[in-house]
Amino acid sequence: MAMPVFSPGALPSRTAHVLESIKAAILNGRFKPGTSLVETDLASQFGVSKTPVREALKALESTGLVVIRPYSGTTVRQLSDEDAIGVYDMRLLLEPEAVRRSVAAAADFSEVVRALDRASHAADASTRSTANRDFHRGLYAGCGNPLLIRTLDGLRDQTALVSVSSWSRTPTWQEEAEEHAAILAKARDGDGDGAAVLLRRHIEGFVARHLGREALTR
Repeated sequence: MAMPVFSPGALPSRTAHVLESIKAAILNGRFKPGTSLVETDLASQFGVSKTPVREALKALESTGLVVIRPYSGTTVRQLSDEDAIGVYDMRLLLEPEAVRRSVAAAADFSEVVRALDRASHAADASTRSTANRDFHRGLYAGCGNPLLIRTLDGLRDQTALVSVSSWSRTPTWQEEAEEHAAILAKARDGDGDGAAVLLRRHIEGFVARHLGREALTR
């Protein structure tokens, strides 16, 4: 199930800054799954009191990126295989349709082109992961449904917990980059159905390669 997505703009500025900094460190792989996030250490690092850190961690918990346990503290979420399957299943249900709608609305895919180029020239998995998230968001951001976009944003962030560690074990990013290029070509040609079909195959392929599971939904 998709988690609610917090908007940093709804939080005090210090909390929003801390939240975005911690989130970036998680999604870029600097804070790896299972890493303990100690409030006092983070407060010192960001030059703030513990209150903004605590508020930021609570917001991140609601998005599924961290886990807070009483008396045990906060850790970066470590997705089980079943958790990951659930997240990818939701993406399969929602993302192809969102992309189809974006194409139908004649969305501007120039940012998608730039994201694909950044990914192809990335020097490390962190940069590549960021560019790939931007690629996917650029494809569905023009779908016209803000709730659908926020839901997919949350799912996209959670899949980053899987992709960086998966690439470190089995580097299939070149194959996925070629799939991205084919999806983008369909989208820019105005073929929304074709883009949706290729995107579905792309997501299913990642699940099969890295999670050992065949197609989840039909």
